[in-house]
Amino acid sequence: MSEPGSKPYDIAKQVFVTALKKARSKKGAAGVDGVTTEQFAADYKNNLYKLWNRMSSGSYFPAPVRMVEIPKKGKGAGTRTLGVPTVQDRVAQTVAVAYLEPVVERVFHPDSYGYRPGRSPLDAVAACRERCFRYAWAIDLDIKGFFDNLDHDLILKAVAAHATDPWIDLYVQRWLKAPLAMPDGTLAARDRGSPQGAAISPLIANLFMHYAFDTWMAREFQ
Repeated sequence: MSEPGSKPYDIAKQVFVTALKKARSKKGAAGVDGVTTEQFAADYKNNLYKLWNRMSSGSYFPAPVRMVEIPKKGKGAGTRTLGVPTVQDRVAQTVAVAYLEPVVERVFHPDSYGYRPGRSPLDAVAACRERCFRYAWAIDLDIKGFFDNLDHDLILKAVAAHATDPWIDLYVQRWLKAPLAMPDGTLAARDRGSPQGAAISPLIANLFMHYAFDTWMAREFQ
């Protein structure tokens, strides 16, 4: 039982400071509130304390995610939809990544390279070159709209299987359900997908791929 005045969720304050440093290093655009990372950092002690207090008490709810269309590379390639969370929400998601990532990294496939710490596209290329001397075939595929079509129920099931802190499950669910703020100011509900541009998206996408592809391939074809 919690002591009188204590928070239901134990989240270290220092993690929020580190999370803000990471958010600032990425130099992302402002979210629906118009607050930039530098503006948020100008009063970081007060802003981080409020965020820590809300997340630790369970009263934190993310803001809508600002929708931005950016052109894809190549002539006639169309556009890609990005979801830009507020700086506060990016910091909050980075805090969750700091807790969840070390846990799931231990189970990810050794041949998984995307969006993983200490791994780069060049590492993947080196592995491919080495395999070319052992195999006479290769599979090249792309999943269309992968981030946009992630199944929320399956993501939450996977997160629940690994998260050691109940607040991670709670807030991942809230981030997934946060509405999309359209350019005309209207809000669009979301029942699938995780916005490209959200700090938590690469990690939960990798967790989805771990079960939907890597584990399945290992079970069926090895």
